[in-house]
Amino acid sequence: MKVFNNTTRKIFLASWVSINQESETNLTPQQNPGKPQWDVLKPLRLWINNIEVRDRQFAHRVCQLIPAQCPFERDVKLFGRTFHIPPMCKLNPLYEEVVGLRFRSLCYLADECGEDISQYC
Repeated sequence: MKVFNNTTRKIFLASWVSINQESETNLTPQQNPGKPQWDVLKPLRLWINNIEVRDRQFAHRVCQLIPAQCPFERDVKLFGRTFHIPPMCKLNPLYEEVVGLRFRSLCYLADECGEDISQYC
């Protein structure tokens, strides 16, 4: 006995592309609360992201100035109690861009210059 003789199969394909793209692009900022209306730091973010590391001395300076780990995380003992101060680097609005610049500098030194970067890790 065949169960699927007289039935029709429907195929559902899921996609990340929306069929109604026109209606989604016309959203006002009030309709799309996830995105800020205007980013004040966007020009600075773009400037930092567009810095090309092409000089060995510049790459060394960047790696020396930007630490590998957040320097603000501390355990402070006061009156017999230990207080933990969490890292404040992630509160910096340009944290991702600055860390990206440091990573590009490290990659330049390692790949292009062939230097040992273990002193910066």
